[in-house]
Amino acid sequence: MATPTELGQSRYMQVTATIRAIMQRIQQIWRGSSAASIEDDLFGEAGAAIADAVVEGQLSVADAAQAYIAAQMAAQGGAALAEATLVASAFAGIAPDGGPLETLLFLPAIGVRRRLAAGMSPEEAMIGGLADMARYASTSISDTARSADQVAMAAHPNCVAYMRVVRLPACARCIILAGQIYPHSEGFLRHPNCDCQTLPLRENEWPGVATPEQLIEGMSERERRRVFTVAGARALEAGADPGQVVNARRGMDVAHIYGRRLQVTHEGATRRAVYGRSRDRAGDRMDRFAGQRFGEATSMRYSRSRNVPRLLPEEIFRVAEGRDHELRLLRRYGYIV
Repeated sequence: MATPTELGQSRYMQVTATIRAIMQRIQQIWRGSSAASIEDDLFGEAGAAIADAVVEGQLSVADAAQAYIAAQMAAQGGAALAEATLVASAFAGIAPDGGPLETLLFLPAIGVRRRLAAGMSPEEAMIGGLADMARYASTSISDTARSADQVAMAAHPNCVAYMRVVRLPACARCIILAGQIYPHSEGFLRHPNCDCQTLPLRENEWPGVATPEQLIEGMSERERRRVFTVAGARALEAGADPGQVVNARRGMDVAHIYGRRLQVTHEGATRRAVYGRSRDRAGDRMDRFAGQRFGEATSMRYSRSRNVPRLLPEEIFRVAEGRDHELRLLRRYGYIV
């Protein structure tokens, strides 16, 4: 049987391999576009093909989450059987901030136009736009994998916590969090292009995971200066605490809804989606609204739940009072069945 560390490495490789495969497809699609027509291209067939590719990647990593967590629990001596089944489709089509994925994937067109206005050549502007697209696409897939892993953790009664695993190259904000253990329901701090991983735990102990000090020791002097700045690298060499050197981000922006700061999404809340269907059966009012495709309204053919916004998984973990409450909310919002 594979060890927990080996299982974590396999999950990491599965997610990164998925991202690489999707990025190869996106690059091929991008080559057929030009700076002069980029808005029309991303609003049309090219944009739809890119969005479909990213959704496919999201479905792939989400679908593998429950098997991964089950294998980890079995490797640690716990029961592999979960209390609920994860719904992979509930994680697809949603951007990391909870907005529509297609709107996020249209932003590179705006970036191309801004680069042209700044005097870049069309070739340079398109290279920059592709870099933007790669960042948005890869972050969306990575974030989906982490979110699905945490939901699968909640469905396993033996899983009590997770540890953050950081692999070089990494930024300073991630390095100082390496090896930290969090309750299974605590939100995962991340940034664009973050590929850090959650490793589920039965106990508050995980040997063999690199600490911030070990990661820093394994970096070259040039890499330490790039990540921590010259002054920060000098402070670390003098024995400074990495956590004091780096101003790590604590938390993310959220919306004010119902008098509370909640992270929500309207994605997946239509009558055709898992969550939307459940709310429709429950008798919620459904409002007609114009669909959004790459930031522009399409028609009024969609109906969406009016009374109950859809909470993101990390927000469910933040507000839930115990595991039973987590499972009820995850079921209510369509992430598990």
